[in-house]
Amino acid sequence: MSATGVMSDRRLDDTEMATWLPTIRFVQLLPQVLDRALKAETGLKHAHYAILVSLAGQDDRPIPMTELAQIAGLSRSRLSHAIDSLEERGWVTRTSCSSDKRTLTAALTDAGRELLRGAAPVHVAQIRELVFDPLTEDEREQLGTILTKLLPGVAAAL
Repeated sequence: MSATGVMSDRRLDDTEMATWLPTIRFVQLLPQVLDRALKAETGLKHAHYAILVSLAGQDDRPIPMTELAQIAGLSRSRLSHAIDSLEERGWVTRTSCSSDKRTLTAALTDAGRELLRGAAPVHVAQIRELVFDPLTEDEREQLGTILTKLLPGVAAAL
């Protein structure tokens, strides 16, 4: 705080910085670590895994690309490139929506679902090892509460 008792808008104070630095480091490193493990075990990028999981969670209904981009947290351009790659491998199909031919949808194929079955144990084990196991039950609950509180603001800023 400054002499007038007002926090500076130009820099984080020491307490904020002590929280922010490990947060940003974790947020940057976790996708890299998950990506490396999934690629080594399954040949699948983490971003592609997230798209496949998002599609699998929709009960086999095709998802409009704009909705999938929001669910997966990707720009439409980045999602389009990822879907191209997933479609080439036979894990996803892309079609026009039956009610609006201009709207593209994506759906998981049987091969994509099979790939997820093989990749999920690797991913789940690593998430437990890196995120959940080091925390107590109360800390896990607090983490969930905090992230649930922060996520809407971040998602809205996209």
